Amino acid sequence: MSHSLEVPSHVAGPVPRPLVPLARLLAGVNRVVLVAGMLALLAAAAILTYSVITRYFLKSATDWQDEASVFLLVGATFLCGAYVQSYRGHIGIEALSSILPPSVNRLRVTVVDILTLAFCAFFAWKSWTLFHEAWVEKQTSSSSWAPPLSIPYGLMAAGMTLLSLQLLLQSLTHFFRGKETK
Repeated sequence: MSHSLEVPSHVAGPVPRPLVPLARLLAGVNRVVLVAGMLALLAAAAILTYSVITRYFLKSATDWQDEASVFLLVGATFLCGAYVQSYRGHIGIEALSSILPPSVNRLRVTVVDILTLAFCAFFAWKSWTLFHEAWVEKQTSSSSWAPPLSIPYGLMAAGMTLLSLQLLLQSLTHFFRGKETK
């Protein structure tokens, strides 16, 4: 009898029973964030198109469009990172996986997941400190539009936190799977 449950179809492999609630929560959040990311990309494209049209045809200066598009792209990029990681869709060098024995390759993947988790958790923590500083000090960008910098820092921090949680789930899965086979 298997102690693993297949959670959502996009998660790479079966999830051990104790991790199913976290996997389901992350899968739901990732689906919502994916839709938000798609809408952000569409909005950025529309804003940039509007900017080009108003500059070319109306000879009107634009000061907010570029920055708004960057904020939307930052949000889409960082927030969708966990979704991509749930597929293991990030760029990876797999030259070693074909020549290593399966047991050594599993160890390699486990170590890489743990090191990546450590880096992303540190990045998330630093992003939250940037967000906090920007929020408390009411920092704004240096443009004439001057939107609050807490927006991109908050998006970056939330995205890196989601990515860290996804990596935590994947790292814990390695250890639970090891216990299931014993």
